[in-house]
Amino acid sequence: MRIDIISAVPELLESPLSHSIVGRAVKKGIVEIHVHNLRKYGIGPRHNVDDYSYGGDAGMVLMVEPVWRMIEELKAEREYDEVIYLSPDGELLNQSISNELSLKGNIILLCGHYKGIDHRIREHLITREISIGDYVVSGGEIPAALLADSIVRLLPGALTDETSALSDSFQDGLLSAPVYTRPAEFNGWKVPEVLLSGNPKLIRAWQDEQALERTKLLRPELFKKF
Repeated sequence: MRIDIISAVPELLESPLSHSIVGRAVKKGIVEIHVHNLRKYGIGPRHNVDDYSYGGDAGMVLMVEPVWRMIEELKAEREYDEVIYLSPDGELLNQSISNELSLKGNIILLCGHYKGIDHRIREHLITREISIGDYVVSGGEIPAALLADSIVRLLPGALTDETSALSDSFQDGLLSAPVYTRPAEFNGWKVPEVLLSGNPKLIRAWQDEQALERTKLLRPELFKKF
């Protein structure tokens, strides 16, 4: 899989994509992640990528030409399954979307910045818009890193134990059961006896029960859908 990320502030993406599961997946050749500096196609001697918005609203807007030229350059080299804009207007990211995108071959993630992007980009270049929540952050870099992480960890070989992702929260529509590790008792706080029983059938039944109870208590809207 290949993920190309277009950003006006590519430095913001260096650390999240270079360490832990994502970084190891890149080193192992499981995924290619390329971050592109939008200022490569900036306008004028200062390589500007933003300008004031028509209508006089406050805030700068990413211009259409630099984004168009960058996407055209990438598309000239390969076909892309999706060109995704990280936007508060988009469909709310969930596990199902991450699962779906993990099956793609090549995707582009476009990071907005400042006030947003020229709407013509959204009308003519973007195939999908995704939001990480009903709030606004300073740019699309953190959402892009988050989306990339949620995709990459699902790729075969990215996790040491590939079955681990199958038990994550939301994979079956529920929150996951509580998890514990050694020691079995600390400060008088004990690990549930069933987890020490060595009986896979009893453990699984306990985990299923806990998942249902926790989802009902903490995320009743998910429980209702389930």
